[in-house]
Amino acid sequence: MDPLLTPPILTCRQAADFEKGFFGGDEGREWSAMQAAGAAIAAAVARDGLEAGHGWERARVLALVGKGNNGGDAITAVQTLLAAWPQAAADLVFAFGERSLKPLAARAWQNLQQAGRGRVRVVQAGGAGWTGEPRYDLSLDGIFGFQFRPPLPAEAAAVLRKANALEVRLRAAVDLPSGLGDPHAFRADFTYATGSVKAEAVEQGNAGRIRYLDLGFFGGGSDVPALDRVLTAGILAPLAGLRPAWGDKRTYGHVFILGGSRSYPGAVLMNVMAALHSGVGLVTAFVPESLAAAYAARAPEAIWVGWPETPQGGLAWEGRHLLLERLARANAIALGSGMARAPETLALVKEVAATAGLPVLVDGDALQPEVIEAAAGPLLLTPHAGEFARIAGGAPLREYCARTGATVILKGPVTRVCSGLTAGGGRKREAQAAGLRVYHSFFGGPILARGGSGDVLAGLAAGQLAMLAAEATHPAKPALPAREGSRADPPAADWPPPLRAACRAAVWHGLAADALAQSRGQTAATVTGLIDHFPAVLRR
Repeated sequence: MDPLLTPPILTCRQAADFEKGFFGGDEGREWSAMQAAGAAIAAAVARDGLEAGHGWERARVLALVGKGNNGGDAITAVQTLLAAWPQAAADLVFAFGERSLKPLAARAWQNLQQAGRGRVRVVQAGGAGWTGEPRYDLSLDGIFGFQFRPPLPAEAAAVLRKANALEVRLRAAVDLPSGLGDPHAFRADFTYATGSVKAEAVEQGNAGRIRYLDLGFFGGGSDVPALDRVLTAGILAPLAGLRPAWGDKRTYGHVFILGGSRSYPGAVLMNVMAALHSGVGLVTAFVPESLAAAYAARAPEAIWVGWPETPQGGLAWEGRHLLLERLARANAIALGSGMARAPETLALVKEVAATAGLPVLVDGDALQPEVIEAAAGPLLLTPHAGEFARIAGGAPLREYCARTGATVILKGPVTRVCSGLTAGGGRKREAQAAGLRVYHSFFGGPILARGGSGDVLAGLAAGQLAMLAAEATHPAKPALPAREGSRADPPAADWPPPLRAACRAAVWHGLAADALAQSRGQTAATVTGLIDHFPAVLRR
């Protein structure tokens, strides 16, 4: 895998070993990395702060500073923020005193004192100068990084207790929340993982939302063997450029979407609307006949086929011929969104999965063990945690993917993708389960905790699945080789179409969620608003 697209998730010990080798004791390189980290943290704070409302120009910033490079990163970030916000001011609390600063952190502090003269003050860790003030807009934790080993020193614990009790619009941790795992650990809304994401932050689950900040550690073709990886926005690069001038709608695939019911009429419509924005050439939707006309008025770009209904308003077995007579035109099929669980409909979906001979995406009520076991072609599944428990019976993600050969987008606060397919499209042996890679998307957030967000993701993934299946079968033109170190997609042999579709969809969906939250906030937004941000994500 291209490490620029999927850098490794490292344990704190692995990160220490890696950085020791990467920097080789060169303080000049470490100083450059500190400047890059501070700039990246500041940019991320400015961007993520939009989710907490506007009006950051007069922000009051609190920085908690430790002894080493983590403190230096925080100080550098404060300097960058004050330069961007000319009317902002900062308070710094040195958890162990100014004299404890190591050389690079001390150098960063000298720079901030000169650049922020009159806008920066030091408040004593044990004093009331900062705890008695009005609320802060930003609390930035830079006391400890991945070198921290418990127990938490008493003076640091006291600072963290006070900081956690403050009223703050946004709480951000540099690399790791200080004291992670301790009851007094810094309570972060965001953790800005500088250089590499640390496994402890992912596993303990109390680091807030994790943002990977690329400092160039894994460029130049270097790779670190790790089974847990980070998905980056670079995976969308092939979708952002110009398309071949000789392509037509069939070049980009044809996705069939089968779903909907009178009980859940909106889900399949969101499926189709997302698929229409995925870049796929053609979308045909098979929906209950009572809904087809209204849906065609909402999304005339799709081909709508009315399907005979069960008495309950679901898809009836007798409509099977409607799909079969058109099946040769499809490159992939999506099943299940808004379908409901009538036995007749589930039998229909099971039959389609077993006989289609195409890549199949299974979502919603179609996520049933009997449907998945019957499927003959490559499978892409999009469950949330409850649905995954239903189909996996308690098996971990890697084990389930190896056993079934499926590719899974496991939705959650961190969306994870895993595939049981080999590079050639066959199924991996179950004995290989422990060696499967899991790709983590840290994009998105609480704004996705709404009904329908999974339907949008499924439609986006289905469109990508059809596009990639068409590309694998009938490539428009041989791809030019990527330049060394570029962010182009890695070779197709490394990425079976369901895996690539899953990873692209997870990132695209999450980035659109971030953009929606930054423009509308997390509360007063709707899931269909995600679709409006799909184009901007690629353009950006």
